Amino acid sequence: MTERKPPGVSWETWADKQIQDAERRGDFAGLEGAGKPLPALDEPYDPLWWVRRKMQSEGLSALPPSLVLRKQAEDAEAAAMAAPTEARARRIVEAVNEDLREALRRPPQGPPLMRGLFDVEQVAADWRAAHPEPDPAEQEQEPEPREAPAKGFRRLFRRTRQA
Repeated sequence: MTERKPPGVSWETWADKQIQDAERRGDFAGLEGAGKPLPALDEPYDPLWWVRRKMQSEGLSALPPSLVLRKQAEDAEAAAMAAPTEARARRIVEAVNEDLREALRRPPQGPPLMRGLFDVEQVAADWRAAHPEPDPAEQEQEPEPREAPAKGFRRLFRRTRQA
């Protein structure tokens, strides 16, 4: 659509002709999302929809890092109790403890953290109390990756320090 509108032709006619030419060339064939409903069509209008979508795609949060970490600690506690093995529960809590230590070393960004470190032994004891005796074969399969929530908090701290 680099050509100019010819004089004497209305904008509507010229635009319609451009669209029809593009359809004949197949420029609209195979577009992403063709035939699918528009996202969030049934939701009420939000004037900041594009800001929220951009923040979600970039993995950003509107919350201060201390509140993000507080929520991460709550989620980690629930994940530790739902973990299939005691060793996995320990790793989840230790990963969050590492982030809590890092946050407690520096002044808080936002409201106070109001959260201490997890007692790993207490979490393990709570896990044992909530779960029947584990199968010895399960405990031998130890090496699993770190939990993802810990990485997100470090990335958030790096971004806020750079700003």
